[in-house]
Amino acid sequence: MPTENGFLLQFLRLNLSFWHFENENKTTTKGLILILLGLTVLQIVIAVLITEWSANLFNALEQRSMSGVLTQIGLIILIFVANIAVTVTHFKIKRTLQLEWRNWLTTKLIAKWMADGRHYLVTHIQNSTDSHDNPDGRIAEDIKIATESAIDLAHSLLFCLLLLISFTKILWTLSGVVTLNLGILEIPIYGHLVWLAMLYAIGASILGWWIGRPLTTATNRRQTVEANFRFGLVNARENSLAISLVHGEQTEQSRFYGLFQDIIDTWQRQTTAWTHILMFTSGHSILLMAFPILVSSPRYVLGSISLGGLMQSAQAFQQMASALSWPVDNMAKIAEWRASVERVLSLVNSLETLEKEIVSRDPHRIQRLRTDNPLLRLRNLCIVRLDGVVCMQKINIEIKAGERILITGNAFTGSKLFKAIVGFWPWGEGLIELPNDEICFVPPRPYLPMGTLRSAICYPLLESDTDQIELEEKLVAVGLEELLDSLDNEVDSWDTTLSREQQQRLGAVRLLLQQPKWILLQQAFDSLDSDGEIAILRLICQELPKSAILTITHESRAEAFHQRKIML
Repeated sequence: MPTENGFLLQFLRLNLSFWHFENENKTTTKGLILILLGLTVLQIVIAVLITEWSANLFNALEQRSMSGVLTQIGLIILIFVANIAVTVTHFKIKRTLQLEWRNWLTTKLIAKWMADGRHYLVTHIQNSTDSHDNPDGRIAEDIKIATESAIDLAHSLLFCLLLLISFTKILWTLSGVVTLNLGILEIPIYGHLVWLAMLYAIGASILGWWIGRPLTTATNRRQTVEANFRFGLVNARENSLAISLVHGEQTEQSRFYGLFQDIIDTWQRQTTAWTHILMFTSGHSILLMAFPILVSSPRYVLGSISLGGLMQSAQAFQQMASALSWPVDNMAKIAEWRASVERVLSLVNSLETLEKEIVSRDPHRIQRLRTDNPLLRLRNLCIVRLDGVVCMQKINIEIKAGERILITGNAFTGSKLFKAIVGFWPWGEGLIELPNDEICFVPPRPYLPMGTLRSAICYPLLESDTDQIELEEKLVAVGLEELLDSLDNEVDSWDTTLSREQQQRLGAVRLLLQQPKWILLQQAFDSLDSDGEIAILRLICQELPKSAILTITHESRAEAFHQRKIML
């Protein structure tokens, strides 16, 4: 996690480009900030006018002046209209700026996360200082809180600073001079209400901050366990068939109860922290309402100030104390904001750590090199697991374009070899020399994004890049004639709608449409029966005769389609 003193600097550095107006909408961003600042100043002006209006109203009431009261009625109508206009405009501008920032940061982090397999690799890196669980929640929820709350907090802090400057001057003037009589010595005290307001706010802030400290830890912990619970439910939904087949419902229920028990525990800790804060803030709000009137009432009783002066002094005291109490009033929001910022930064730090590991010439990392030769070479390749156990070592293999290789032995090691070739497993040693052509890795379950069936098949290409007749021919060729009428008729989550066998056959369709020069098949058709897998392998070899194919399969008859065999 970011350090105690460094998390704010890290967050500022992460967003420096946006606030230096280096984003695409920099003109809009500048305009929004300037308008927001101008409207904040107008809010302060209205707050000052309200205190002056209040003083004039109470003075008119004290003098029983009907004309004075009518004048104040007219003025409050103008203030009423102006305040609504400023408040509504400010609200819209602020939310627009919040959305601009969130959009920029979300785009930036998605680009870091969803690039060159980083979203996969980041889940495997070992980092004692940063956690990176539930990156989807960090991007979707924590960035929202980090950006929206940051602007809310920054605006309220600026508002309080301007409020403090404005009402300190007003309260100093209204305080006059109070003489402290010590018997043998009289000490004049200038602006006594200002000093009282400062002492009151400082004492309340220190006490409130001390009471609210446990909320930061409780909030951060709750966000983590809530995300874990959501992820567990989503994971069960995505694997519902597998759970049903092994009758794992009771086990899943126990796991869900355990995850939810974590939520209950953190909820109770957060409730305790909130209770302490509410006890303090509720008492603080009552005291703040009564304290300034009680302090100023002796001067009114002695005739030193008018009723209007008394009420204006009380309101100015409240405004100044409220401005100074900004940390107390916002401690809960600061806790939530900081927790989200730290979660975003931990993901960013993990991605940056991963990037450094990949680009560094670490002798204990597998190096990948693109060459002009139409060859795939493995030179002294060693692959290790994350716990340091060696899977394979000193592998030297040369594979020519169009060659077909059957990988036998340990399927787990074979999958690590395939991931190392495509750059998704850098842990180990040695060199992999790659051809310039793209390498297509076909896993046991192809990714089928939600949408039309046509778009799922063509992924990651566009639908327009695929010929309709060719697509229909490939579907028929792999034995999926029943899906011809579903290409464009409905939008669905095909990874749950289709059987695993149908999904693997669609993976073959995608492969035939893309026609890659280098293909890695990792048990890509293991859900088919023996004859079905052989038929698909035969079809691929016929349709892609010039493609190099490396295959991991348990099908014994697959050897007939390969020119040589490598035992791992």
